[in-house]
Amino acid sequence: MTSRSCLSIVLAAGLGTRMKSNLPKVMHEIGGLPLVGHVVKALKQAGSDRISVVTGPDMPELEKLVQNLAPEAHCHVQHERLGTAHAALAARSALASPSDDVLILFGDTPLVTADTIGKVRRALSDGADLAVLGFETQQPFGYGRLLTDNGQLVAIREEKDASDAERRITFCNSGIMGFSGLHALSLLDAIGNANAKSEFYLTDAVEISNSRGLKVVAVSGSEVETQGINTRAQLAACEEDFQVRMRNFALENGCTLLAPHTVYFSHDTVLESDVVVEQNVVFAPGVRVASGAKVRAFSHLEGASVGRNSAVGPYARLRPGTVLGADTRVGNFVEVKNTTFEDGAKANHLSYIGDASVGSKSNIGAGTITCNYDGYLKHRTEIGAGSFVGSNSTLVAPVSLGSGTFVAAGSVITDDVDQDSMAFGRARQIVKEGKAKQLRERLKAAKETKS
Repeated sequence: MTSRSCLSIVLAAGLGTRMKSNLPKVMHEIGGLPLVGHVVKALKQAGSDRISVVTGPDMPELEKLVQNLAPEAHCHVQHERLGTAHAALAARSALASPSDDVLILFGDTPLVTADTIGKVRRALSDGADLAVLGFETQQPFGYGRLLTDNGQLVAIREEKDASDAERRITFCNSGIMGFSGLHALSLLDAIGNANAKSEFYLTDAVEISNSRGLKVVAVSGSEVETQGINTRAQLAACEEDFQVRMRNFALENGCTLLAPHTVYFSHDTVLESDVVVEQNVVFAPGVRVASGAKVRAFSHLEGASVGRNSAVGPYARLRPGTVLGADTRVGNFVEVKNTTFEDGAKANHLSYIGDASVGSKSNIGAGTITCNYDGYLKHRTEIGAGSFVGSNSTLVAPVSLGSGTFVAAGSVITDDVDQDSMAFGRARQIVKEGKAKQLRERLKAAKETKS
């Protein structure tokens, strides 16, 4: 398969009117990645060496997204929305350059996998001139039925045109097609618009291919993989199917999920074996958790790396740029951002650590805050190895604590602290005997006077 060249055309010009959104439909997200991003990702995994995305007019944000997702991809504009074949031909310049395989997919079918795309490509390498991806369903109403005869796909019959017998067929059209590069452009150009809507439909390629004596086959995929998205309800249903896939993948690869249905993954979440995830955990994009780590209940992680045998949570938040080394601890109600915890460092509860580095085996006491923002710029806090920061301390960045330093509880630290030094940054305690009683009596008298 790797020796065969492949052009993939992703149709993504739809407005998604039923989504009731200002965003192009394919920019809505599943698992933290736009729908079209899932399709492009699967195509790259399936070995497609050229990718073209067909957008609608005035969709610069979609074109920018495509370039960010796949810099090698090319965008083509469908200036009028005149059907799926017309959309594919918007990429005529790409079709004019030869490829062994030409795939046409939809940007709103995010769950299609590289394995399934590979099935279509294998059908082409085995000699098919046109391969149509189908799926079995117990609810075929509304789908085009795939009509086969001795292994040849002879037609795609739409619901409104089907006979009673044909309506009982449960093998349906997904819309995804693979063409031999020798015939792709010729077949697409031959598709007409002699129909009620005067549009050009890809499905007509099946009967045109048969009329030319070409080999046309149907390839079987899954209903879940081929589901398209047109509404918010379908988006939500697809998200849940994606989460089920990710949960099963984690379980099959040696992770423990104590309540799988409460754990939410992103498209790029990586959990190594022997990771334990408790209930109600959210993995936003960009998270990697190393073997033996434990993510406890109600934690939210994004753009973060968790080292081996570390513990996060419960109720912890790791924000982008967080890197936790091995055997680290980030406990309940601790928020960490753009900070490195070296091996064995701990912040067990009730702290905010941002734009900092925490040395190995250092301990951050409850209520500690790194004051990293002055209203204009962010500044860093450096905490050396083996340091102890007492509870309720405020570290005003930029500031550096040498290794082995000790910060007394309740301190406000504004100056650097040398190695193995102790720092106090608080007012001296004063006790005034009997003063509390006098204050209560005065306040009580003032209240009675007002009443």
